Amino acid sequence: MRLVLKAAVPAIAAALLLAACGSSSSSTTTNASGASAATVKTGSSSLGTVLVDSSGMTLYALSAERNGKFICTASACTAIWHPLTVSAGATPGGVSSLSTVKRPDGMTQVTYKGAPLYTFAQDRAPGETKGQGFKDVGTWSAVTVGAAAAPAASTTTETPAGGGSRY
Repeated sequence: MRLVLKAAVPAIAAALLLAACGSSSSSTTTNASGASAATVKTGSSSLGTVLVDSSGMTLYALSAERNGKFICTASACTAIWHPLTVSAGATPGGVSSLSTVKRPDGMTQVTYKGAPLYTFAQDRAPGETKGQGFKDVGTWSAVTVGAAAAPAASTTTETPAGGGSRY
């Protein structure tokens, strides 16, 4: 009986982990509404005022990703951290300091002050920040802003400076 339990516990744990990763929705990877432009706004969380997507889900940035360098590119990463993307040539709107960058897979991702934006699969409701402080190849942080974020006047498009993925 002990032998069966020793074999079953790791198998069950692995199955639960895979189910948690695979069952998440990626509504922010491409806009659920089918719109060609993403809207980023501010929302409230336990961390204060954070950036959120059009569904109110907290947006995160990875400390190691800046100025066109991408770490989160493999499906193992993007299954958990959903890139906020827009159609090619679209302009994200909502708050100031938004722009876009082309991902290694060819998709156009929204950035805030040069940092690519993502949602976290384990956040299930607006205002949740379960990804805050998560560490793997860098530290994931909810993007916090001052209480009053001004509407975007204009945006720019960045080009990747290279950088590979560790995923």
